[in-house]
Amino acid sequence: MFEALGNKLQDILDRVGRESKLTEKQVKEAMREIRMALLEADVNFTVAREFVARVTEKAVGQEVQGSLTGGQTVVKLVHDELIQTLGGETHQPTLKNEGNVWFMVGLQGAGKTTSTGKLAAFYKGKGRRVLLVAADTQRPAARDQLEVLANQVGVPVLKVADGETPQETKRRLDEYLKTDFRDLVIVDTAGRLQIDEALMDQLASLQAELQPTETLLVVDAMTGQEALNVARVFDERVHLSGLIITKMDGDARGGAALSARSVTGKPIYFAGTSEKLTGLEPFYPDRVAGRILGMGDVLGLIERAQQADLKAMEVKKPGEFDLEDLLLQLRQIRKMGPLGDLLKLIPGMSRALPEGFNVDEKQIQRIDAMISSMTAKERRNPKIIDGRRRKRIAAGSGHTVQDINRLLKMHEQMKEMMKMLQRMSGPGGMGKGMKPPRMPPMPPGMKR
Repeated sequence: MFEALGNKLQDILDRVGRESKLTEKQVKEAMREIRMALLEADVNFTVAREFVARVTEKAVGQEVQGSLTGGQTVVKLVHDELIQTLGGETHQPTLKNEGNVWFMVGLQGAGKTTSTGKLAAFYKGKGRRVLLVAADTQRPAARDQLEVLANQVGVPVLKVADGETPQETKRRLDEYLKTDFRDLVIVDTAGRLQIDEALMDQLASLQAELQPTETLLVVDAMTGQEALNVARVFDERVHLSGLIITKMDGDARGGAALSARSVTGKPIYFAGTSEKLTGLEPFYPDRVAGRILGMGDVLGLIERAQQADLKAMEVKKPGEFDLEDLLLQLRQIRKMGPLGDLLKLIPGMSRALPEGFNVDEKQIQRIDAMISSMTAKERRNPKIIDGRRRKRIAAGSGHTVQDINRLLKMHEQMKEMMKMLQRMSGPGGMGKGMKPPRMPPMPPGMKR
């Protein structure tokens, strides 16, 4: 979502960052370009104007800090101000030991029901006993959808009947909690295609009965600035406590997410990053700012590895790196998410990659299929894979013999690379007259 904006801001700040000293004219010119980039990304006009004004005020006449040049100081100011615009400190919903009732509100199509299931999965993983309440009686099959999600997560669901009053819902919920203790109740309420008084009256009545401790508005980031108008109207009637921005993995311009905190005054609690039940992340303003400016997100990368529960591989000598090890590594990396997304979390990688760089995830699956079609003996010792074996592996995996040949060649190149790197890192390294290693061709799945 932030890729286009990030590329423009990085281009501007790259030019500025190389300057040892900046005049007031240069600062204002750079800020004008930044303001245009923000407006093109659909950032609220007032938010963009105030952002640039604050950075300009701090940058003009700013004392250069420590070893930073004038240009680097401006880059730091833009980064710090971007964090503040996104919300400053990280905020999360308040959780007590018991009695937590969360209200999920929003328009139809924003991803409210899916986000309810994602929240259940997120907090169940943290040891909470979650109960979902399917209170969306307006949209066809909404309650059935939530029930399916609840079964996938492994939590119970209480379905509100057609025509049921808020008082009856409250009574049924209290009775349920007496027999099955739950410390987090998440209520999926009804939405509409547009805001109307009937929707607001219904929400207000249910809210008055259930007395939620948090009221979360689910906002579709792809609706742009209209999402912020929706947030204001909901806040006036049901008093929001925070936002969940969905579809952050889409290709919309991202201005709504950048403007949300400043316009609504409400913190962004979570961001939806995929359609999977695991595709919900706490919203960290500093990390998002780092991604936008190409500084990466090392903590995000570590958390993905922890969530994927990656197992430490046995350390082997480069010559012992076999196809079984390659398969295990590929499968562990795939648990962390799309490889293209992971690369962008590495500091500086988003700018280092060539324009149009793409990782073909299907090619990684094909490598998995080819190695899986080998016997354990063949994986451990690829040298025994002769022509007859290659034909069998190709037929078993649905590939050609040429594909098998390329895989085996890539594996040999990787082993040679590991040997070279090990010798370089040893005593003397490059200083012993050793030539730098010749980089092998880009492996399958990497396209330019």
